[in-house]
Amino acid sequence: MNFSEWDGFRSGNWTEVIDVRSFINNNYTSYYGDASFLSGPTERTRRSLAELERLKKLEQEKGGVLDIDTSTVSSLCNYAPGYLTDEDIIVGLQTDAPLKRGVNPFGGIRMAREACESYGYKLSDKIEEYFTYRTTHNDGVFRIYTDEMKAARHCALLTGLPDAYGRGRIIGDYRRIALYGTDRLIEEKKKDKVALGKNYMDVENIRLMEELYQQINFLGKLKEMAGMYGYDISRPAKDAREAIQWTYFGYLAANKEQNGAAMSFGRTSTFFDIYIERDLKRGTLTEEKAQELIDDLVLKLRCARHLRTPEYNELFGGDPMWITESVGGMNLNHRTLVTKTSFRILNTLYNLGPAPEPNLTILWSHALPDGFKKFCAKLSIDTDSIQYENDDLMRPQFGDDYAIACCVSAMKVGKQMQFFGARTNLAKLLLLAINGGTDNVFGTKIGPQMGPMEDEVLTYDAVMERFRIYLDWLCNLYVNTMNCIHYMHDKYAYEKTQMALHDTNVQRLMAFGVAGLSVITDSLSAIRFAKVKPVRDESGLIVDFITEGEFPKYGNDVNEVDEMAENMLVMVHDALRKTPAYRGAVHTLSALTITSNVVYGKKTGATPDGRKKGEPFAPGANPMHNREENGALASLNSVSKLPYSSTSDGISNTFSIIPDALGKNDDERMQNLVNILDGYFLNDAHHINVNVMNRETLLKAYEHPEDYPNLTIRVSGYAVNFVRLSREQQREVLMRTFHQAV
Repeated sequence: MNFSEWDGFRSGNWTEVIDVRSFINNNYTSYYGDASFLSGPTERTRRSLAELERLKKLEQEKGGVLDIDTSTVSSLCNYAPGYLTDEDIIVGLQTDAPLKRGVNPFGGIRMAREACESYGYKLSDKIEEYFTYRTTHNDGVFRIYTDEMKAARHCALLTGLPDAYGRGRIIGDYRRIALYGTDRLIEEKKKDKVALGKNYMDVENIRLMEELYQQINFLGKLKEMAGMYGYDISRPAKDAREAIQWTYFGYLAANKEQNGAAMSFGRTSTFFDIYIERDLKRGTLTEEKAQELIDDLVLKLRCARHLRTPEYNELFGGDPMWITESVGGMNLNHRTLVTKTSFRILNTLYNLGPAPEPNLTILWSHALPDGFKKFCAKLSIDTDSIQYENDDLMRPQFGDDYAIACCVSAMKVGKQMQFFGARTNLAKLLLLAINGGTDNVFGTKIGPQMGPMEDEVLTYDAVMERFRIYLDWLCNLYVNTMNCIHYMHDKYAYEKTQMALHDTNVQRLMAFGVAGLSVITDSLSAIRFAKVKPVRDESGLIVDFITEGEFPKYGNDVNEVDEMAENMLVMVHDALRKTPAYRGAVHTLSALTITSNVVYGKKTGATPDGRKKGEPFAPGANPMHNREENGALASLNSVSKLPYSSTSDGISNTFSIIPDALGKNDDERMQNLVNILDGYFLNDAHHINVNVMNRETLLKAYEHPEDYPNLTIRVSGYAVNFVRLSREQQREVLMRTFHQAV
């Protein structure tokens, strides 16, 4: 391969085969300085931002949805070109107007219909009629669900399943479009199809042959979509603006085709920096214009919207897209991947104001440059808009060209994809085991039928003996349920664009998850170290507990209880792996709840730890609200003990601390936060959200939301505008621990 657009780049393996990592490592320039070179927003950027803020205000006034195109099925070329303003530098919207939402019925026509109706719209008769004769992903799944799968779903033992919407969590390598152009990518896919056709045509090869046909077809549609905006992306990008535009076109196409649970952007800032540095040296770009390019890209990412039902929003609060962009980290030769554009994309939080999207994620390493560490800490203190993940922990497993999907899940860009698997409710499973196969909230009889435990005081060994039986049963059911979902998603809602931007022989991960980790941990601790007496109703079902005496609580750096949380994750992961996953996927596990910890709690009875029926869980892997008695560092130490070897899909920890606890002035707070992050990650911790704020600020926003339209907080692996959470979700955030001291 040889293109004139590559003049000035150092060659390598990337010029022989599709290999973006090789291009990056041969051409990027590490940056070890501070943020002093950065530029503020241009006047054009200010005008574009003002227009977006105006539209967002109208959107909020209309109940959260500005407009819906109810007569068009969303796809790459089905809308006329859309623009935020007539001054756009980076162009492209999901529909023909900013913040107008499209309809994507391929995941499920019922969800599309109900989403429209919930905002006062009616899905067009044309679409209704068309999907009367077309099978959706949701249709296919419910054709093959067993009664047991439906029951587990109904009683919220398995929750948030991607069986009515796009699964998401697949990161297309959108950079490939900028580096190679679509024609070259199509040529490579055609070669793969020819080679595959020489093999024995078993079920897997037949399916892959059809998928390659679809991938090639949609690379052509991607080229057509870009042509509607006046751009020819058949060839590589010739400069920084085109590199950003070409990459964004790929992401835009994915969003037009899929309404996935998480549509991550990938890991692009170091890639973009190579083009920006070349343009700066050529004198065709200035620092101000370089920042303007990044600002305009982020404005377009902030325009992204999917149409969701109220039930979806109850699980995943704040109208999130999880447009995760991974920034920083080190390469395998121990050279930092931080560049000036790593600073530029973070600087959008100053130039454009704090915002949930894109979900900016710092890949933290102890060896990151000090100037970058301090800039990140300053941003956390000023905006509460970024999260951190341990690059030193992930890099040995995923290499130096991985990115984060959704909130905390790592995968090699373009080489691995994920089957999203939502999560199981561990606290509810414990109650199901104690009650011998009857759910004490819904009355559902499910799993092995044993009857409620008859002990007057629960004993740890007896409870664990039962729990292991139910865990093995549930994990087998969980894997089989995911296998059904993803078979049908591949069949009826396959991600043609995103998978065209992967290697053909991709490795598949299946991402399972747990909710209620701290609830079950503290409950088992109470059973083991205190005296727990079951309270039975008239039928003999255990519906509450009387707990007498003290017991150690997760989150205080006490090994006796922290080891219970650690062992629980190992036990769940081991049980899942007993059942093979669809298409040979690797079983992965997360401790992550998004904002679903509220609705999970509503559907779960009282637990032995003292939590009452219906009360929220803690988010992700967090200790339960206000049970951390030994300070911030003890809480972080407890979470850091959770084993990434069993939870490589991610361990979400949301950490809130008041500013005065970090220090008396800005410099002291910034350095202390850097030290906390370094220490936390040196303990092999995986993830942390950081909120530096006083609870009083949130109380004011709760009482007067109109005064805080852009107040952004980290919740559980992602950020939200606080005012876009439901009142119930806001109250749960207010219940969380705000550490008063380190």
